[in-house]
Amino acid sequence: MVIAAASVITSTSGPVVVRRVQICRSPSVGYNVGGRKTRAGWVFGNHSYQSPVSNYAALDINNSLQLAVTEMKDKCKKWEWRGHSINYFLHLPQQGPPLLLVHGFGASIPHWRRNIEALSQSNTVYAIDLLGFGASDKPAGFCYTMELWAQLILDFVNEIVQKPTVLIGNSVGSLACVIAASESTNGLVRGLVLLNCSGGMNNKAVVDDWRIKLLLPLLWLFDFLLKQRGLASAIFERVKQRENLRNILLSVYGNKSSVDDDLVEIIKVPADDEGALDAFVSIVTGPPGPNPVKLMPKILLPVLILWGDQDPFTPLDGPVGRYFSSLPSQLPNIDLYVLEGVGHCPHDDRPDLVHEKLLPWLTSLPAP
Repeated sequence: MVIAAASVITSTSGPVVVRRVQICRSPSVGYNVGGRKTRAGWVFGNHSYQSPVSNYAALDINNSLQLAVTEMKDKCKKWEWRGHSINYFLHLPQQGPPLLLVHGFGASIPHWRRNIEALSQSNTVYAIDLLGFGASDKPAGFCYTMELWAQLILDFVNEIVQKPTVLIGNSVGSLACVIAASESTNGLVRGLVLLNCSGGMNNKAVVDDWRIKLLLPLLWLFDFLLKQRGLASAIFERVKQRENLRNILLSVYGNKSSVDDDLVEIIKVPADDEGALDAFVSIVTGPPGPNPVKLMPKILLPVLILWGDQDPFTPLDGPVGRYFSSLPSQLPNIDLYVLEGVGHCPHDDRPDLVHEKLLPWLTSLPAP
């Protein structure tokens, strides 16, 4: 995290200044993951935990760096995959090596509205709605799995992008990208960016976290209740109420000002689609999918991991966070930066901090 009064990002319309005001440095907070403290922050092998910024005001983001949700929806395209309609977005003009953005649970393409313009300065940017989310089909009674989403990603890159692509995912989207990268054999996955990667499709994957162990009986009860159609419908209707969605989002974002009306609608609108309830039940009660612990050593591609340390879903001191924190000291192809004061969705929570690390890393990749 670079502490500076301003960052300048070059856009097609000239320099765009993203201002951070009332910035001050507070004492670093260390985590017992085998690091050493330096004046620049915490260093762990090939990654660093940089000194925090506190008391910052909401970012003054120039509108040219944030796409309007309605504009994004209007420009989306459709792709037929295994008899289902998949929604995707291609930002024009196409220039530079391609990136594919993959959202997390409950989100969709517009969740990347604060990133696409910055990323598109040197890259061709695609984003996709996974089956069951956003404006993609939500087939009734469908059984969703991590492996299915991974195959969707690979097929999309093969059929639509048709060039070596960097996969960028958040949460379960990250895990789907990990699975896809571990299974790719045709050279079309060029690199991997993980934003607070999940340990599975749902919390049942994280069985060695004492917090999950305490909650397991409640999780099993919740699974049982969700399999009762009437109860599941009542629970889902309550969860997707705007005020409840806002409260949930506030609990997982570090920068509360990023939880705006647009974000609530990004989550709310697809949840009202026919088939959304079936997707919710299948994902929450289904198998967690492949364990990233077994997959990451298979991946020899360049990997960048960005982790918000205020994530209640995959906390840095939980088993998933500890595992990913340990990787840079074990695998030379992996870099990790911990972003302090950032929650489960770093790209939307503090896009400036994500771009600060992501853009130079993308530039440093070998030419495809």
